[in-house]
Amino acid sequence: MKIVIVGNGVAGITCALEIRRLDSAASITVVSGETDYFFSRTALMYAYMDQMARRDLEPFERGFYAEQRIALRRGWVVDLDADARVLRLDDGSTVPYDRLVLATGAVPNRFPWSGLDEVRDGVVHFVSMQDLDACERLTPTTRQAVVVGGGLIGIELVESLRHHGVDVTFLVREPWYWPMALGREEADMVTEHLRAHGVQVALEEEIASVHADASGRVSHTLTSKGRSLPCQMLGIAVGVRPAVDRMRSFTSAPKLGRGVVVNERLETSLPYVWACGDCAWIEPESGAPSFGELIWYSAKRQGLLAAANVLGARQAYTPPLFFNSSKFFEIEYTTVGAVMNAPPTATTVYRRLPGKPVSQRIVIDGGVVIGFNMLGSRWDHERLEQWVHERRSEAWVLAHLHEAQYDVEFGQAPLRAMVEQRLPLHEGQGA
Repeated sequence: MKIVIVGNGVAGITCALEIRRLDSAASITVVSGETDYFFSRTALMYAYMDQMARRDLEPFERGFYAEQRIALRRGWVVDLDADARVLRLDDGSTVPYDRLVLATGAVPNRFPWSGLDEVRDGVVHFVSMQDLDACERLTPTTRQAVVVGGGLIGIELVESLRHHGVDVTFLVREPWYWPMALGREEADMVTEHLRAHGVQVALEEEIASVHADASGRVSHTLTSKGRSLPCQMLGIAVGVRPAVDRMRSFTSAPKLGRGVVVNERLETSLPYVWACGDCAWIEPESGAPSFGELIWYSAKRQGLLAAANVLGARQAYTPPLFFNSSKFFEIEYTTVGAVMNAPPTATTVYRRLPGKPVSQRIVIDGGVVIGFNMLGSRWDHERLEQWVHERRSEAWVLAHLHEAQYDVEFGQAPLRAMVEQRLPLHEGQGA
């Protein structure tokens, strides 16, 4: 059986490896136009900051794919004929399949700001290897940069630019940084930390227009507050969307909505075709609201499920308890469960270590803990997840919180020194 997977990100490669584990005889081909080999997308910033070589971004030795009898094919898929069960690549070659998995990932959002389409150089994103190429090419001739978008990708780009000595203005259109994930208290702490690193953080301000110099390179932006911000790089980090635009012109296009529409078993509208990861948009057959999960951990989970179903299983995808982790410069960040998306009846215990960028937010609803936001120290997310699943009480969690901290070598927060506040979640969250 010929199994072809389009996309060599975490969903696609996880799917390929799981298929090989389950079936030693299947023919597996992975097609990707971005890179020859799977790399850790979350580590792009470390390559940009010269802390890792590009080869070090690859979690597997290159000979590993041959050992697993997984063929890697470089190219962009430009057409799909589901009747003939064949893909056509941008070089004119074709790839036949018996089973097909679409794992094309996500692409950056792009806003129709005035003048943006006239800029020929200097506008960058930060999600692909090609984005890294552009950033590295432009950095030596960049003194000032503007980064727009208050999320994790934006702050990674900001940190990388500051590492190279670039003056950065960070435009965040919301009242505080990343309100979909952080309360005002945490956001104020992160903003203070960014400013201490020389970042000019501008809240409730966004781009109104983009301007280029005579060569076509970005020269400055005008903001919604009328400010002119000179820049030789404009970083656009206003989220991502499923990478499905190319599919709309396929001979046999799967049903498309916000992404590739799939059911709970990750089956598309086309026979013998599945989709998983960031490109998939799940429409439950029960009529429950559709959803996508554009996050690394979910992509890996869906890759495993797609592999099983390609080989004949009929397993349904169940979204896991939400978890994510990252860093805001040196501030470690771990989130588990429902936090800013918690019910309006939820309250929080917010704890802050005086004088340090260390905090904990524990979200309670109906007497049980439903979520955590932990900043400034390292936490065992599996232990925190366990407590949410076990519906532990606030008192129990506070008494056992030390059990979820990692070793002091990595910066354990002194829990007894924390100053505690009790706050409603959706209002009255500080100044």
